[in-house]
Amino acid sequence: AAYGLLIAFAFAMPPLARARTHPAAAQLRSGVEESRGIDRRSVALVALAGALVVTLALATAREPIFAGAVLGAVALVLLVLLGIGALIRRVSAKLPRPRRPLLRLALSNLHRPGAQTVALVIALGLALTLFVTLAAIQTSLDAEIERAVPQRAPSQFVLDIPSESRDAFSTLVKREAPEAKLNIVPSLRGTITAYGNTRVADLKTLPEGAWFLRGERGVTYSAVLPEGSDLVAGQWWPKDYAGPPLVSLDREAATILKVGVGDTMTVSILGREITARIASLRQVNWDTMGFNYILVFSPNTLAAAPHSLTATIDMEPKNEGKVSRALLGAFPSASIIAVSEVVGQVRTILDQMATAILLSASVTILAGIAVLVGAIAASRQARSYDSVILKTLGATRRQILAAQALEYALLALTLAALALGLGGLAAWYVITGVFQFGWAPDWSIVAATLGLGALLTLGIGLLGSLPVLSVRPAQALRRL
Repeated sequence: AAYGLLIAFAFAMPPLARARTHPAAAQLRSGVEESRGIDRRSVALVALAGALVVTLALATAREPIFAGAVLGAVALVLLVLLGIGALIRRVSAKLPRPRRPLLRLALSNLHRPGAQTVALVIALGLALTLFVTLAAIQTSLDAEIERAVPQRAPSQFVLDIPSESRDAFSTLVKREAPEAKLNIVPSLRGTITAYGNTRVADLKTLPEGAWFLRGERGVTYSAVLPEGSDLVAGQWWPKDYAGPPLVSLDREAATILKVGVGDTMTVSILGREITARIASLRQVNWDTMGFNYILVFSPNTLAAAPHSLTATIDMEPKNEGKVSRALLGAFPSASIIAVSEVVGQVRTILDQMATAILLSASVTILAGIAVLVGAIAASRQARSYDSVILKTLGATRRQILAAQALEYALLALTLAALALGLGGLAAWYVITGVFQFGWAPDWSIVAATLGLGALLTLGIGLLGSLPVLSVRPAQALRRL
């Protein structure tokens, strides 16, 4: 209710102020002269209403800082469009007069007295910018789904398998699902207590992004490079390595901790602190939905420690229920996670995010279309006058409509590049800054959406101009 009252007041005040302060002679000359602004008191009241709207938005927002950033970005875009609209009016007035009558008429419509060029630029620019933003966000989310959600993930995760039951586990799975592919790895829990010369306990605040320093993390050991990892620095230890403890570290974690090959890591496992030298750095491909450990030790370091096993099973969907029942019967302590359900939930969440963005931005697009229709309606009197004069001089309806189509097309072409830049920048911030996803829009779809959006707004503009063409010259001239 408060929003509605404040916005209604802010938009109703300027025309009421003009009606109160402008003399009758100014109203009669409005067709050939620019209308004057409103008085200072009315400007102050409108500004106060706008300030109260912003204050209400920030006070009721769950995240005021983020809401303020959005409002600031919107205000900036509107100011840019306002400036471009004024620039288009000024430039079109100074351009040489084209020889083609329709093009000359289209240009004159951009700068003549009473022209709604600024309002048209704001409406067209806002709508086209949002079309680009939505297309770039949607295609980037689609790319994120393709990249981050694997098309072929393991069917099941099985946790807490007794280490002495490795052969029995493999035999049981192969009996129920002969085509199944298994990946079995040792699983322990450990806490990073030191890296390089730094003790974690001595840190007042953890480094930015160092989530792995909080509490226990999964650790494992392996004689070979684990699946889903790429070696990017250092060397992997030999299969029969029997020297001092070695560890392979995730490259991103090494960057955050500012350590590298040759530095040391201290990890507390089962109450015992183990200091190991960093032998290599790995690029961990977390999106494989397999086993991805930040810390992988050489086998001689942890093989003798008590631990359980963890496995992934890749099999036909028809065998999942049968395998689950057999495993839970044979290994009551094991836990089974159905990966297909998790993948489905991830896809659903990303699709819902895209839908939410589309619905929220559609409100703004509709508002931009409403502004476009309003700008056309505001200039209807002047356009009706022009239409009558042109018809009297012999112009056809098709020629008058073509001149207006040229006018809107010139604006759309001018604003297309701006919309591509502003919309792309907004989408980039949403994808990389808010969602922290990869920036990968499909520019062909973005360009096609921009073109369709331009045609849509042009169509709305021309539909709004049709009533102007129906004015009969004889009736209009008798009213003058």
